[in-house]
Amino acid sequence: MLIVNLIGLSLVVLIIWWFWLKKPQSLKVSSNTVEIIVDNGVYSPSNIEIKLGQAVKLIFLRKDPSPCAEKVIFEKLGLSLDLPVNKPTEIRVKPEETGDYVFNCQMKMYVGHLKVNN
Repeated sequence: MLIVNLIGLSLVVLIIWWFWLKKPQSLKVSSNTVEIIVDNGVYSPSNIEIKLGQAVKLIFLRKDPSPCAEKVIFEKLGLSLDLPVNKPTEIRVKPEETGDYVFNCQMKMYVGHLKVNN
């Protein structure tokens, strides 16, 4: 009985950490190229900051074979890319307005943010 309670408590702690306490990896772009790893249910880095007017090349490398990771969608930019497993896929973006440009998989389980600042 004690072991079952400890396992249950451990799972509760893990869920709290994963959904509320884990901080996503952020990156302020100083070069014009960012490599984003798609693995274990996350984009890494998942928060990317660029300056307004800065063109940036995003290179997605999908390591996760799950069907959810097959695509990346930038809805506000009207872009959608297929991501083959273990093959870098490149996209160039240059947002014309400041704001938060969300990118995600088709099921919105993987989520990232391209933040454009002045």
